[in-house]
Amino acid sequence: MEPQPPALLSAPRMLTLIGSILVSLSSGTNYIYSAYAPQLGARLLLSHTQLNVIGLAGNVGVYISGPAWGRVVDSKGPRIPLISAFTCLLIGYLGIKRIYDDGTGTVASFMHIVILISCTFMTGFAGNAGLAVAMNTTAKSFPDTSRGTITGLVLSGFGLSAFFFAAVASIAFPGNTSALLLVLALGTAMPMLLGLVIVRQIPLPPPSTTSGVEGGLHGREEYQPIPSGDAALFIRGSDSNTSLLDTEHAHGASNYHVPESSTAVELVSDQIVSRGSSVRMSTSCAKPVHDGPNVYGKQLWLTPDFYLIFAIMALLSGTGIMYINNVGSISQALYAKGNPNYDELEASRWQAAQVSTLSICNFSGRILIGLIADMFRYRLHLPRAYCFCIVSTLFVVSQLSVIFVDDVAHLWKATALLGLAYGSLFGIAPTIIIDWFGLSHLSENWGYVSLSPLVGGNLFSLMFGRNLDSHASNDDSETHSPLSLIRRGGLPSEHQCFDGRDCYVSSLYVTATACLIALGLSVWAGIRDQRKAVEAKREVIWHAEE
Repeated sequence: MEPQPPALLSAPRMLTLIGSILVSLSSGTNYIYSAYAPQLGARLLLSHTQLNVIGLAGNVGVYISGPAWGRVVDSKGPRIPLISAFTCLLIGYLGIKRIYDDGTGTVASFMHIVILISCTFMTGFAGNAGLAVAMNTTAKSFPDTSRGTITGLVLSGFGLSAFFFAAVASIAFPGNTSALLLVLALGTAMPMLLGLVIVRQIPLPPPSTTSGVEGGLHGREEYQPIPSGDAALFIRGSDSNTSLLDTEHAHGASNYHVPESSTAVELVSDQIVSRGSSVRMSTSCAKPVHDGPNVYGKQLWLTPDFYLIFAIMALLSGTGIMYINNVGSISQALYAKGNPNYDELEASRWQAAQVSTLSICNFSGRILIGLIADMFRYRLHLPRAYCFCIVSTLFVVSQLSVIFVDDVAHLWKATALLGLAYGSLFGIAPTIIIDWFGLSHLSENWGYVSLSPLVGGNLFSLMFGRNLDSHASNDDSETHSPLSLIRRGGLPSEHQCFDGRDCYVSSLYVTATACLIALGLSVWAGIRDQRKAVEAKREVIWHAEE
């Protein structure tokens, strides 16, 4: 007799969850880039465009490696990605630290910039490896009824990463950028080694029915025999491959066709047949039984839904990446506006406050959206795709808030909204991917969708950097006295803009428009999913009543 898998709340399963959160916490340090980017620019005399290119290298490392890491995790497990993550994080952050320590206020050479780009790329490359392991392991170790919440919890560690490491460094080494980079090198690499020991997929326990036919089914049920005289009734509930777009998942009375007891049939509950779901025939009667979706590889690229979620992700994540990479420069520009006594330490505190606020709200958004997504499906009986509408609305409001902020003391409000929106986006996206394309190839499919931030992130970030540089180069001596320029810290005066929101506001008009477009696409996705769900439900009921 084969050993039974551990229970849902068993110690091995909880240990895997904790380990996955730690690995995820160590994987999201690209969000902390804006905490040390201005200091790196000041020490090496880098322009805002150069800083954005270096920051984007980390994002490219995260997203371009997605498909590759997805295939490795799906086929080989967590060992190879975790070892690679340990190596790349250690080398990457120690390399950035070395170049920062060697900088003496002279213009960085082309080779130094190339090394910085390579090191930042390695940190992003490693971060995605850790995240792929954490997300894949927990998604396959917990049932569908809690998958949105559990996935959001693991992804929240990714969002909290910047705040955690910035807080540790600021408490232990306040104002010391070199020490921050050392903390990042050691603090992110070591949990990957710990993950090698405790992060592993735990098989789900045997399915069980918690209620009869009239009460509906709950949990992760497969075909369960229910004796009735000479008949055997097989009821199919939701498994890990079942569509997550079910609008009425067996809560309350279900529309079953119960035959005479002298026959044997498969009963199909009010399940929604999702896009790409496979159809197989019952062995006891010629009625179709639908499995969950299983779309991947070439078929994924031929599916319109892939391009829909790709477009939404590109517009929204691009906006988020632009803000995350430049919030330090935004806070410096606002602090410098009308402030002749520019204090570098005070400016760095405002800068750190934005990073911390962003990280905490990023963390919160990933948890909250998971709870909301599960509520949408199981309480409101709505497709989880409607959560994209909430996320897009948050992005629109955040961009409008930044546009009208002209005092650094109020910037945290816009930063909080952006962090909440960005965290929610990456908290709900993997769950929607399972909804639309299935669980079997989650890591691979998520890797392909993760290419989308490269489009929006590169476009919007480079636009922002060029816009900021153009305003910095146009600063004239009539607006700022030579004395005030000398007193201002941060970036050198030739690379700094002191005009507050005027330095960057035109870029925000573009991102606000992009977020409005994403909102329209999100509404379309939700409505279309709901219509498909209703049509599929009618088809299933029709077959059951034949």
